[in-house]
Amino acid sequence: MEAVQTFGRKKTATAVAHCKRGRHTSQIYAIRQALAKAIVAFYQKYVDEAAKKEIKEILVQYDRTLLVADPRRCEPKKFGGPGARARFQKSYR
Repeated sequence: MEAVQTFGRKKTATAVAHCKRGRHTSQIYAIRQALAKAIVAFYQKYVDEAAKKEIKEILVQYDRTLLVADPRRCEPKKFGGPGARARFQKSYR
C-alpha cells in the first residue's frame, strides 16, 4: 500500500500525519503543517517531481509556515531582572 508518514511541529507540540492514496486525511490529530508536509511527501514518493514542486510552490505562496517550522522559543529568565531581557531599575538617590 502506498503510504507516507510525516510530522509537523509548533512550539513543543509534535503532530504526525499518515497519508494514504484514496483516503481522506480527516480524523487525524494533526496540525496544518503535518498535513501539508504529508501531501508534499506523498507526491514526491509516488507521483512525479513536477507535481510536487507545483504543490509546494502553491503552499509556500499561501503560507510558508505550512512547510517550514518556526524555531522561535521562549527565552529563559536570567538573573538581575524580572524577565529574560528586562533588568531591575537602577537608582542613584
